[in-house]
Amino acid sequence: MRRAPSAALPAPATGERHDWQTLKSLFPFIWAYKGRVLFALACLVAAKGANVSVPIVFKHLIDGLTITPEQAFIVVPAALLLAYGALRFSTSLLTELREVVFARVTQQAVREISLRVFRHLHALSLRFHLERQTGGLTRDIERGTRSIGSLISYTLYSILPTLIEIGMVIGILLVNYDAVFALITLSALTIYIVFTVKVTNWRTALRREANELDSAANARAIDSLINYETVKYFNNEEFEARRYDEQLQKWTKAQVTNQYSLSALNVGQAAIIAVAVTAMMWQAADRVASGEMTIGDIVLVNAFMIQLYIPLNFLGVLYREIRQSLTDIERMFGLMHTHREIADAPDAHTLPAGPASVRFESVSFAYDAKRPILFDVDFDIPAGSTVAVVGHSGSGKSTLARLLYRFYDVQGGALRINGHDLRSLTQDSLRAAIGIVPQDTVLFNDTLYYNIHYGRPGASREEVEAAARAAQLEDFIRQLPEGYETRVGERGLKLSGGEKQRVAIARALLKNPAILIFDEATSALDSRTEKAIQAQIELAAEGRTALVIAHRLSTIMNADEIIVLDKGRIVERGRHAPLLAQGGAYAQMWLLQQQEEEAGSTPTDRDDEHPEGESFAAPAVGVA
Repeated sequence: MRRAPSAALPAPATGERHDWQTLKSLFPFIWAYKGRVLFALACLVAAKGANVSVPIVFKHLIDGLTITPEQAFIVVPAALLLAYGALRFSTSLLTELREVVFARVTQQAVREISLRVFRHLHALSLRFHLERQTGGLTRDIERGTRSIGSLISYTLYSILPTLIEIGMVIGILLVNYDAVFALITLSALTIYIVFTVKVTNWRTALRREANELDSAANARAIDSLINYETVKYFNNEEFEARRYDEQLQKWTKAQVTNQYSLSALNVGQAAIIAVAVTAMMWQAADRVASGEMTIGDIVLVNAFMIQLYIPLNFLGVLYREIRQSLTDIERMFGLMHTHREIADAPDAHTLPAGPASVRFESVSFAYDAKRPILFDVDFDIPAGSTVAVVGHSGSGKSTLARLLYRFYDVQGGALRINGHDLRSLTQDSLRAAIGIVPQDTVLFNDTLYYNIHYGRPGASREEVEAAARAAQLEDFIRQLPEGYETRVGERGLKLSGGEKQRVAIARALLKNPAILIFDEATSALDSRTEKAIQAQIELAAEGRTALVIAHRLSTIMNADEIIVLDKGRIVERGRHAPLLAQGGAYAQMWLLQQQEEEAGSTPTDRDDEHPEGESFAAPAVGVA
């Protein structure tokens, strides 16, 4: 597979256009297949040459009918009629050959760019994916990829052939006829193109506004449908419909205005064409009457005008679509140009395989500079040991896991694995060494088997089933009519919270990493299932480095060390029994949970330390 060379990409589309930058960015993907491109262009020129020759042959055919009947019978059918038919066929043949040759170029360009955008979106930071709107993002990508084919089609199959044909026709008119014919043709074309460009540029702002409103309406609809259950909980179907309709009304108004401007453009173009054709035929008819031109000549001039102005009649539409295609491609390229907040250093190296120790070295961090989350956090997780972090909501527990995964970079201090600063490691090798059971589990809209197997795509079915057994999923799966092939629904909504969390545990166990993170891994489970899974979690953590983020203190009693966080600072640390004996913050939390359990309520924790209520699990990009 040939790879297109990389190219600098323009910034996201704004009020300022970057058409030449967009074309410059697109060109390497096309020129990667220059052999096909050049052959297609040769077919294009040959097709237009054949097309322009048809009226010339037709002129001689008409003029030939003025000779004697005997000559006409012999000469006309034997030469001109055959040439006429051959040129007609050649035009169609060369046109189709051009499209066949160039089809692969277009589709490969779309494929290369789509793949590059997809890879770049996955390379962007968690912050980007938490702030973006899925509907608008997917719509921009969809329109951008579709517009690549449209742009190539409009330019190579419509605009460029027309320009070549115009050059040929004007040359023939200048050589064989009075210069007035070429002057009328050139003047009409100039007026037509200037008028089209001016009006279309005015309409571009209207079209861009309609697109923005279209994306906003689509984003609002998808956001509402993703949160289907929440809408139902609060009986807000009509409220959501009204919000959606507000966007649709704005979009409708923009589309109507857009149509009015299109009608004005079409009327102006039709007037210019009508005046030009009338002037040309008037001049031709006058010269036929004076004997300066033959009947064949007037047929030739008329055929040229028809061949030129039929495609020119759509020039406004083509120009508008080309401009819109450039806008859509610019927006998609803008996504590729989005800054990667977390990127590998130029000299980044791979984390060596094997046991891993983790060190938080005076770590400070804030999602927003106005609201710091962690303050000088310093602790070690020796290789093969388990360290638990507890604290109230907003204390910064889940942020530790996000930093260890390098979804964000620390702003003070350093985070090290086996002495290597995370910023000096490749992200791929770092994340390959870590497995996680997140607080909020998001599943793909696929089968149970697929979602477990996703932890290690190269694993065998026996390994997947073993991981399911370890996560106490086997009995549940056996009860399902389709077993492992049961589909879990959008974001796993067909499963209960506990079932989703057990799938996440199985997925992490299947990955078999050196470091395990359990971020409230049993928060959605009932007490009986929690106790059963807790034993499996402790067994899975043996021999591995484990960071356990917990709210239920009963789940971390056996940890090698317990870190107590309060407002982003370590206030206590030690093992379970000594911490209880101290009578400090940990002992108070333990006593409170014992009282709540005796009263029949078991607290669950939602980590709200991020200003926007960020959860550790990044939401899915579009429809899974």
